[in-house]
Amino acid sequence: MNVKPANPLARFDRRKTNYPLLIAAIVLIAILIGGAVMSVRADAMIIAGLFVAAAAMFLIVALLDIANTRRLAATDDRRFIRWDAAMPDIQRQNVNVEVRELARVLGVGNDQLADLLSAYIVAEDLALRQIQQEENLPLMRHVQIGGTPFDGILVDQDLITCIEVSFLVVPDVRQDRIESILKKIQLAKKNLAEMKSRLRLRLMLVLVTQLSPAEEEQLRGVLITRRFTDTPVDIDIRLLDFEMLQKVYVQ
Repeated sequence: MNVKPANPLARFDRRKTNYPLLIAAIVLIAILIGGAVMSVRADAMIIAGLFVAAAAMFLIVALLDIANTRRLAATDDRRFIRWDAAMPDIQRQNVNVEVRELARVLGVGNDQLADLLSAYIVAEDLALRQIQQEENLPLMRHVQIGGTPFDGILVDQDLITCIEVSFLVVPDVRQDRIESILKKIQLAKKNLAEMKSRLRLRLMLVLVTQLSPAEEEQLRGVLITRRFTDTPVDIDIRLLDFEMLQKVYVQ
């Protein structure tokens, strides 16, 4: 029998209201305020000051606890992350689309598709390794956020960075690829908002390249002119050289 894997980051249950503690807190603050008032009436200003200081300190601690509770609640919203990977046929379809586009750009025949497929898979794997190394955060691959699959995600408390990887052999990014990625992150944010999730999303576009220095500079210019302003989240674009990745992790 297939058992759905548990959320590996779900460490906390949602905190329930502790009514006895709440009542005790209200009574305590009332006593402190009452003591301060009585001290003022008795002209015991030093004692009144102590009562006021104690009440202020209690309020500060209470506010800090409320802020921490909200942070934990937002962290607990990671249940909206589906830890089961995208279906194999969907992953295969996405990879095949990218590989066939590479074949078209390079002008190679079907007999070389297998080599391109291997290169693409290796490029994505090494790119995600490098990003995890740079960010020093938990990275999970092919995970769904708000029902939308991404190549990978980085988890930093309530901030989720959604990663999409592309392999480039020319200094350009297809417009349809950009539009597809922006639609995915927009849909993920919309779905999380409808589910009342407090998770924050960020988009990271990782471009693995096999370009000359001049072509890479041309690519940077292209990226500046592309329309990324329509994305509803912050976007981080990383350029990684495929040869460099292989030297670091393979050779």
